[in-house]
Amino acid sequence: MAPSAITPSAAEQERTTLAKRAAVASLVGTAVEWYDYFIFGTASALVFGKLFFPNEEDPIIGTLSAFAVFGVGFFARPVGGVVFGHFGDKFGRKAALVTTLIMMGASTFLIGLLPTTSQIGIWAPILLVLLRLVQGFGVGGEWGGASLVAVEYAPAHKRGAYGSFPQIGNAIGLVLSTSVFAAVSMLPDDQLLSWGWRVPFLLSAVLIAVGLFIRFKLTETPTFQAAQEKLEQQSAEEQGKERMPIAELFKRFKRPLLLAMGMRLGEAVFGYIILTIGLTFAENYTDVPRTHVLIAGSVAAAFAIYTYYFFGKLSDRIGRRAVFVIGSLVGIVVTFPFFWILDADALVLTYVIYVVAYAIGVGALYGVEPAFFSELFSTKVRYTGLSLSAQIPSVFIGLWPLASTALLAATDGDPWPIALITVIALLIGMVCALLAPETNKTDMTRVGEDPEESR
Repeated sequence: MAPSAITPSAAEQERTTLAKRAAVASLVGTAVEWYDYFIFGTASALVFGKLFFPNEEDPIIGTLSAFAVFGVGFFARPVGGVVFGHFGDKFGRKAALVTTLIMMGASTFLIGLLPTTSQIGIWAPILLVLLRLVQGFGVGGEWGGASLVAVEYAPAHKRGAYGSFPQIGNAIGLVLSTSVFAAVSMLPDDQLLSWGWRVPFLLSAVLIAVGLFIRFKLTETPTFQAAQEKLEQQSAEEQGKERMPIAELFKRFKRPLLLAMGMRLGEAVFGYIILTIGLTFAENYTDVPRTHVLIAGSVAAAFAIYTYYFFGKLSDRIGRRAVFVIGSLVGIVVTFPFFWILDADALVLTYVIYVVAYAIGVGALYGVEPAFFSELFSTKVRYTGLSLSAQIPSVFIGLWPLASTALLAATDGDPWPIALITVIALLIGMVCALLAPETNKTDMTRVGEDPEESR
């Protein structure tokens, strides 16, 4: 009997090996990305207000200022998405991904070395803002490229499963960041504020080194190579008429872009309730110890490492839309109880609600996004489309911790306006998912055709 009847061909084995390597490279890169962002968000809630925006009369004003800087990074994200999306769509995914990782990692490490306002005055917050902008610019091109590498290498019937690996990196980044901050937050306040807060930022250098080592070993994705071959077969006149990726995106893919943006809005508004806003609420308006909130986030993220993959794989079977709707419904149900439990200082239930909200609610929403969003766009605009789908809503999402903190201050700690806004955002995301085509059978090698709904 011929070996090919029993075992996969050498080409198939090589494709599987490369797909697994691409998935790991995506996971490590997004772990760095989200580690960087989570430690900044956590530091904004706990220490940046005191160190860079001191206000002895009303500490919440310092926290508001710190979250304003947190939001600044989100304004740089769409710009990074356009720039790196353009180069990723025109010249390949690998170079863009290496550059974004270096930018994110270097800016995070340097934040850990910054002098504070008491040491250099106004230059401290100015430098913090500048590094945050560089960080945001790099992140703008990171997630889209990492997601594409995983999805475009994946076998057609496993794109949801492989596409979940960048999201698993998100959970690992959260576990690492909250674990490190949970450890340093147990230091006495004077040590935490003098040197302890710097440790999570400086440790990012280890993750960056690992991420660069893996990414330098990547090759271009088969999907991108196939698209380039198709484009090379066009006549010189046809190639001359090719529009820039962003122009092609806005001309032919406006509807998929808007639907993906709506889905991203619902997921992210809900996600940041758990990642940063819950910590701010607990720290300032409840008696729940900050260390327990951080550990609850770590436990939830540890569960999400599995549930991201589970929901991505499930979407290969039952469809992307169905899984996204499941996540939206879970989020709508748990948002108000999330704040009620924190407000009641119910320690055990705090762990339970964090796990349910993050591992199941966010798990279903976020786990399916790389495959779902990638399949909405054709190859020559996919990097740009995927990046802008995530990063344009980030302009508003980045202001969400600031706005929610202001709402808490205005209502003297009453979280109901924040919960209501979150439920509305989740409803918007769910409606957009229902209006989107089912894409899990889409041909990923198409160059310019619009996506067609699978029947």
